[in-house]
Amino acid sequence: MQTLLRHHRADDAFDNLFRGILMRPVHTETGADLQIRLDVSENESAYTVQAEIAGVKKEDIHITIDGNQVAISAEVKNEKEVKEGEKLLRSERYYGNVSRVFTLAQEVDEDSSQATYSDGILKLVLHKKVAVKAKRITVN
Repeated sequence: MQTLLRHHRADDAFDNLFRGILMRPVHTETGADLQIRLDVSENESAYTVQAEIAGVKKEDIHITIDGNQVAISAEVKNEKEVKEGEKLLRSERYYGNVSRVFTLAQEVDEDSSQATYSDGILKLVLHKKVAVKAKRITVN
């Protein structure tokens, strides 16, 4: 048993030695990089949301509004190929979804809200629903 452990440790050391010499680290997008970062501002009539969603097509962005809850999701497709002449040196692919759900203080009028996407920034103008004031009824 002790011999097997020594042999396993020797294999790990050998692999680590060649991993450091022969393989360069590959920098890929990690889950931490794939986040939707938000800036939300408010005025009397609307919320303005700027969401950073780089590397997606506008057709792959989905926005859902339910009262005062807003959900943004996007399908991320990232493909990279590094070639030297006709020889493929490295190919990296990432496919996945990112999403963000947040709640605003006031309900949103989804019919008058607007969304635009440019240079990796999704901009939402979410108009607030006009609050219906309670109507007082006189008892006859």
